Amino acid sequence: MKLFDLHTHTKYSDGLLTPGELVRKASAIGLSGISVTDHDSIDGIPEAIAESNTINDFKVVPGIEFSCVEGDEEVHVLGYFIDHQSSKLKDALIQIKDERWIRGEKILQKLELLGIKLPMEAIIEEARKNGFIGRATIARNLIDFGYVHSIPEAFDLYLGKDRPAYVERFELKVNEAIEIIHSIGGISVLAHPGLLLKMETVTFCIEKGIMGIECFHTKHSKEDTEFFAKLCIMNGLLQTGGSDFHGDDEILGIVSIDLDHLPQFKERLF
Repeated sequence: MKLFDLHTHTKYSDGLLTPGELVRKASAIGLSGISVTDHDSIDGIPEAIAESNTINDFKVVPGIEFSCVEGDEEVHVLGYFIDHQSSKLKDALIQIKDERWIRGEKILQKLELLGIKLPMEAIIEEARKNGFIGRATIARNLIDFGYVHSIPEAFDLYLGKDRPAYVERFELKVNEAIEIIHSIGGISVLAHPGLLLKMETVTFCIEKGIMGIECFHTKHSKEDTEFFAKLCIMNGLLQTGGSDFHGDDEILGIVSIDLDHLPQFKERLF
C-alpha cells in the first residue's frame, strides 16, 4: 500500500509550512508521498523533492493548482507530473503572479477604506518572501489583528465574491489551464467539484478534456464522493483525492489515495 495525499499547499502559496516541513510531516504520519499543489506556483517543488530524497521510500509528485474562472464560477484545476522547468509554464505563472499582486494590494486598499487598519507594507513585504499573496493570506491577517475569528468569517464578511473588499481576479480559463498542463506532460484533474455551484461546470471541464476528477476531498460529503466516482467511471476519468492541507487544520493525510488503485500515477513514480 502506497498512500499519497495528492492535494497540499506550502508557504509558496497560502499554506503555513515550508515544503521541507510539509514533506517531513507527511513522512512522520506514515504517508508514502504527497503532491505539492500550490496555487499558481511551482516555487516550492524543488525544495520538496530535495527533502524527499533524504527519506527512504518517500516520493513527491510535482504539481500545481491553477485558479481559473469559467462563467461566474471560480474553478480550480490540478496538474500532476508537470514539467516544472517548462518555460511555457513559467511564462504563464509570471503573468498570473503579477496580476495576483495587483489584486492583493487592491483588496488591502478596499479594507482600509472600510476602516480596517492592517499594516499593508508589512503584509506585502512578508508575502513577497514567499512570492505569493492571496485572499487566505489577507484573511489570516484579519484574524491576527482581531477583525474576524476565522478564515470563513473573513470571506463571509469581506473577501468573498460580492463582499465589500472583493476584487475580481485575472481570468485564466479552464481550457487554457488544461492545455498548459497537457502541453508539459501533466495530468489534469478537476479539484473539489463538490464545492462548485453548477454541475454544468463539471460537464464543461469534461468536454474540454480534463483527465480526472478529485472525487475524494475533506469537504466532500459521502454522496459527493459516490456521485463523482460514478461520473469518472462513466467518462473513463481518473479518480484522485487529497486533503487540501494548508496547515491551519490537522487534516494532512486524512484523505489519501492508494497508488495501487491509481496505476497511471504509480507507473510514473515507481
